[in-house]
Amino acid sequence: MTIKTEEDAVANPVEFMLADLREKYEAMPTARSFARLYNDPEWGHMFAVLHKRLNEHFTDINGRAKTTRHYWAGNSRDLLALIEEIETDIHTLKRAGVEVRLADAYQDALDRCRPWLSPSGGSAVPEDFEPIAIVTYEPVFAHTAKSVKLNKHETTVALKMVGAGSYAHVYSYVDPDYGIKFAVKRAKNDLDERELRRFKQEFEVLKKLSFPYVVEVYRYDETRNEYRMEYCDTTLREHIRKKNATMSFAARKRIALQFLYGINYLHHQRLLHRDISLQNILLKIFDSGAVLVKLSDFGLVKDQTNEYTRTQTDMKGTIRDPMLGSFKDYGVVNEMYAIGHVLAYIFKGRESLPTAGDAVGQIIHKCAVHDLSQRYQAVTDLIADVERLEAPPVQTTA
Repeated sequence: MTIKTEEDAVANPVEFMLADLREKYEAMPTARSFARLYNDPEWGHMFAVLHKRLNEHFTDINGRAKTTRHYWAGNSRDLLALIEEIETDIHTLKRAGVEVRLADAYQDALDRCRPWLSPSGGSAVPEDFEPIAIVTYEPVFAHTAKSVKLNKHETTVALKMVGAGSYAHVYSYVDPDYGIKFAVKRAKNDLDERELRRFKQEFEVLKKLSFPYVVEVYRYDETRNEYRMEYCDTTLREHIRKKNATMSFAARKRIALQFLYGINYLHHQRLLHRDISLQNILLKIFDSGAVLVKLSDFGLVKDQTNEYTRTQTDMKGTIRDPMLGSFKDYGVVNEMYAIGHVLAYIFKGRESLPTAGDAVGQIIHKCAVHDLSQRYQAVTDLIADVERLEAPPVQTTA
């Protein structure tokens, strides 16, 4: 299917998704012992990569169940991310007409592991945990069709502007074949060379990331300087502004943890967002009322593995740490300041920092205190404290 705007035609987003899915797994190595199980030139490598990763986790879990009954923190996070990745990728293929099925024994193993896996501090393996039967010589992924037919309608689809920032306009449109809403982020025409390079860098960074709480992008169009991305319904600021009077503590805590899990994932990828704000945290709202956090706007992202930093980098970011002297020196503790402001809005419904009078206030204070040595030094520690939060007692009147 070819989608046209009022200017001209653009490519089908489903083709983008399938192409990006192949590219993602082509870059991941596997072993011949797994590759030989999948006689499928289109998706066999992906299945082999996932099969190998699952077997590595299941083998380790079986071993830990016999010894310390503690599954390492890093491995726990990786397995949680892998479960989400498998579910997302199978869902993507299903939307394109490719029905993929994970073997019942392995799906059961994931369902048994998910409840006790923790994203921080490691995971306690239950005492009654039954060892997982490792499948080595048979495929565990299968699909019924070997090809997918994509419609090619020469349909003109009007774009609707849904937002704008310093560098780009954001539009939305509904794919006419699949009824799926997508977003288009298009660079403004007056960007200079440096600003356009930053816009392209945002896409390149996002394309390499795969996590439930980070917005997903599909493909960059050089002729328009735009890219397609998953559509989100609202911003964190707007959602809480509308719901603040009725939001439960449990709902606030779920949103806070999703936000923190997303930031923690970025930090483990050696990335610093540097522009965390209430506008840059997007939300998908489902009919059931469930909310899914999506981190976005990576134009100021800093790769900590890159030693080169501009010495004249301007101080930017919506929420700026007053203790930061130079933007090139920005580190995790400076990111904590913006994180504290976001948590204040999530839990308290206001953009100013609260006093440290209760457990939430104490956590926020530790994010934003001026003494950098007293701030949280890692998001994992912050997550652990937020996870322990309990709803405050209901205030009653005499």
